[in-house]
Amino acid sequence: MPIELPTLDYSFDALEPHISGATLKTHHGKHHKAYVDKTNALIAGTPLAGASLEEIVRHAAQRRAHESAMTKLFNQAAQAWNHSFYWRSLRPPNDGKPQGALGDAIRGTFGSLPQFADALKSAATEQFASGWAWLVLDGRSLRIVTTSNADTPIVHGQRPLLTIDVWEHAYYLDYQNKRPEHLDAVIGHLLNWDFATRNFEAR
Repeated sequence: MPIELPTLDYSFDALEPHISGATLKTHHGKHHKAYVDKTNALIAGTPLAGASLEEIVRHAAQRRAHESAMTKLFNQAAQAWNHSFYWRSLRPPNDGKPQGALGDAIRGTFGSLPQFADALKSAATEQFASGWAWLVLDGRSLRIVTTSNADTPIVHGQRPLLTIDVWEHAYYLDYQNKRPEHLDAVIGHLLNWDFATRNFEAR
């Protein structure tokens, strides 16, 4: 079965005014779709054709050091996986905060929710060029990590809880080169803490 472009849990304009409908349509319908289509083209007729997207990402990661074709597959498949995870990391504008055990863990690790938000923004701002900022479980510890380009925590033994896309196509139509303003909007209004909590509790 081919890898499919996931439908969004919200309408294209549901993240406004922080992320415009125009950005979401382009990001989801063109960028993400291109990663899905290229992944399907690369696995067609191979033993990976029936594998899950996560299986494809892990397989390509293990073999890319010795097979150049696997580097190409990893880049496309991991970007497809990262984007699918990113859409679920967002929700329409809300003032939600991490609650329960996850909220306690964030406060215990970072000191307070504002300190966590500052640390996440700093990491995402300082990620050079294209990439991602993540809140992950690394063993039993919460960490903020960044990955470049298509790299993803799932191939580094970490469990992602949520992510923010800092490739320019995620924000340039709305914020031009003002990445910090985009991050203020996402961190302050759009993070899906219910999704992060489910990931945390599944550990």
